[in-house]
Amino acid sequence: MTPPLTLSRDTLRASSGHVLSAEWRTPAIGIVHLGIGNFHRAHQALYTEEAMLAHGGDWGICGVTLKGDVAKRDALMAQDGLYSIVEHGPGGVRVTVARALREVLAMPFDRARLFELLADARVRIVSLSVTEKGYCRDARSGDVDLTRSEVAHDLARPGEPVSVPGILAAALKARRASGTAPFTVLSCDNLAHNGAALRQVVVSFATRLDAGLGAWIGEQVSFPSTMVDRIVPATTDADRAAALAALGVRDNVPVPCEPFRQWVVEDAFPAGRPAWDAVGAQLVDDVTPFEIAKLRMLNATHSALAYLSMLAGFETISEAVNHAPLRALIYQMMTQEIAPTLNVPSSFDLLAYRDALLERYANPALKHRCAQIAMDGSQKIPPRILATIAARLDSGRPFERLALAVAAWFVFLEGKSDRGERHEISDPLAERLVRTATGARDDRQLVDAMLQITDVFPAPLAQTQALRTALLRAVQALRGGTRRAIERYA
Repeated sequence: MTPPLTLSRDTLRASSGHVLSAEWRTPAIGIVHLGIGNFHRAHQALYTEEAMLAHGGDWGICGVTLKGDVAKRDALMAQDGLYSIVEHGPGGVRVTVARALREVLAMPFDRARLFELLADARVRIVSLSVTEKGYCRDARSGDVDLTRSEVAHDLARPGEPVSVPGILAAALKARRASGTAPFTVLSCDNLAHNGAALRQVVVSFATRLDAGLGAWIGEQVSFPSTMVDRIVPATTDADRAAALAALGVRDNVPVPCEPFRQWVVEDAFPAGRPAWDAVGAQLVDDVTPFEIAKLRMLNATHSALAYLSMLAGFETISEAVNHAPLRALIYQMMTQEIAPTLNVPSSFDLLAYRDALLERYANPALKHRCAQIAMDGSQKIPPRILATIAARLDSGRPFERLALAVAAWFVFLEGKSDRGERHEISDPLAERLVRTATGARDDRQLVDAMLQITDVFPAPLAQTQALRTALLRAVQALRGGTRRAIERYA
């Protein structure tokens, strides 16, 4: 049997019914995206293609892998940058071929080409989806984290950067020296005030190299904040099979996702931008209310579901939220503990948002693995959950369900489920976290030792007796069985 052809610009002609429009002019590269993962390909890249179809412009994308992922680069480039977006909805599967990705690079192997593009005046936006840990940010000060090995490398060898702040500082330095206007730096990660946070990291890094450069970046470079939302799981063989069935050609790098998507962007693009607002993105003056609502309602409950599920034995988010006690727990967490901390525009119906989130989580067609969401807890817990706990403490209100989520993370770090099944801990602080969790003699020492990790818990919060008491009570409840604890806290 002859194997199927692979997706490419030549074979795409046979799948023309799966593109957004037959009218397509191949654009020049106008955006460089650091962190070319599944989320970007299902979210910003799709918005950008739709914007170009609606209003033109040269906003083709060069995607960059930052950890030497040559396999991803080669797989995408073998397909001429094409890939399929496999939407899993209640009504079935929809497959669309995306075309905005023009080139893929792998750092550090393609450094020369990357900096050639970053120096090009036609590149007017550098966007990022590198997860919280990719910012190399000191959680306490907000400046660049000088203890990170990649930061030390970039300060010693600024002409060969490997970190996000190092790459951005080097590229902006080159544009300043050549008299080329700076590009806009667009964060698309789940980090509160992500634009301002990235600005502080980059400016603090650049200032250590050259005070004048740091001042120039702070004054001349725009760092808009954004809020992004779409559930995008890891790709499975079933997604590849769905793409093949729809297209008739093989796609080695399809992206699964839910139909829902949202993008709220601070409209601060002095060098110009695609017409994202014409295709559903919200361009606003202040993203803050939207991003905080999403961090606390969606991302926090995602993390809560992940850690409780890893202990209780649920593999996917849909399986977890279709367990009635756990769904009730998350419903009450959003309604009683999270929503009251939010200050959103009157047009933003938080309770409708809650209900929509629960329905999205319950989508059985979307196999979003809890183990994937459970990664990098030390980076995710502070903005997603601890900020809400602090707000509840300030108002004198209870936060027992949020405390259960944090306690579940503590117990998760011990490396096994209630049934004794082992799981890996993937986290920038993994060695320290595991040593702390497994080295505790009892639950009280576990809570006390974890609260002393200042990279996660700010001292004023960690020293709050109400938090300590709530966490100890939650850990002890989990020792009696996670499913029993879920029922109790629901």
